[in-house]
Amino acid sequence: MDMMFEAYLTQEAGHMEPDDIPHTKDPVWVLGKKYRAIDDLEIIRKDIHSKLWFTYRRGFVQIGDTGITTDKGWGCMLRCGQMVLAQALVCLHLAGRDWCWNPESQNTAYLQILHMFEDRRAATYSIHQIALMGASEGKEVGQWFGPNTVAQVLKKLAVYDEWSSIVIHVALDNTVIVNEIKRLCKSSSQQSSGDRDFHHTRNWKPLVLIVPLRLGLNEINPVYVQGLKTCFTFKQSLGVIGGKPNHALYFIGCVGDEVIYLDPHTTQPAGFVEEKEHEHERALDSSYHCQYASRMHILHMDPSVAACFFCNTEEEFDSLCQLIQKRLVRPEKQPLFELCNERPRQWSPLEDGAEEALGATACMSFEDFERQFDDSDEEFELLG
Repeated sequence: MDMMFEAYLTQEAGHMEPDDIPHTKDPVWVLGKKYRAIDDLEIIRKDIHSKLWFTYRRGFVQIGDTGITTDKGWGCMLRCGQMVLAQALVCLHLAGRDWCWNPESQNTAYLQILHMFEDRRAATYSIHQIALMGASEGKEVGQWFGPNTVAQVLKKLAVYDEWSSIVIHVALDNTVIVNEIKRLCKSSSQQSSGDRDFHHTRNWKPLVLIVPLRLGLNEINPVYVQGLKTCFTFKQSLGVIGGKPNHALYFIGCVGDEVIYLDPHTTQPAGFVEEKEHEHERALDSSYHCQYASRMHILHMDPSVAACFFCNTEEEFDSLCQLIQKRLVRPEKQPLFELCNERPRQWSPLEDGAEEALGATACMSFEDFERQFDDSDEEFELLG
């Protein structure tokens, strides 16, 4: 919300201590990294500040012929999808998970990543491209997306990103099919082109795995809380996209029973960083980084979420599967999602489209209904 930005400015002016990370002995997890708030507070803040933060923008070139020049009130989930994907590209093209943003840096790879998300029609992952591609998922420009819809749209757009050559796989029906993903990443890697010289990815196309989940009907069932928190501890974690009633948020970590998130509900002027040679371009670059994160109790999250992971190599994917089996599937009576080697026979050979995710409810028992992902936007009201 814009109020968050105003509170931040007031905080800066009054030199108040921000309430972003609690002073606690509980471990703080941020996308697979473990910290102690008592000892690592500034390091945690630097890590969070380094994340690319995409918010509402105003004054960009209209999307198509719609006359729409701002995404305020409808683009929050699209911005959350951008943040997830940007984090994956940072891990791929920069110094992996340990990369930190420098306000003075003109790193070419960093700027290229940022350009891919800027609010211009030609940018691969711009609000323009995502909104227009949403038409293929039944969403008109200006309509709110659910987590699964934005995942499906990003999956289609990634095909045009030759520089990154990534695979985005959306795992439906709460199931990650291991060999299906391996075949996809390996077959795609043989068709990869570009000037990258990453010897460790020659036989594997980097994977962004998105698992849409429904963790309750109107609120999160407490049985899933531990599993959801566990996802943030995996080194392959890209966080969780979801929200709370009325708006979408990008969850990047947890501490105790609270989740840490970046909020896209701040409206900023649109503009281009270009080569970051001028003061206004450096200032604009800074607007893509949030100094302080927010947090909320995990049970206040909306039950429609999508857990996201990045595996740069096959070894990282194998490790993720082992972690899922060991820490999510075996210990839990009702795990967040399942892991299997091959597609179950009873599954129909359907495309991984948003429609199939919804249509599958027709053949499910009542007991299973609560677990089925619901991409409905009805429970979210659009913010003005």
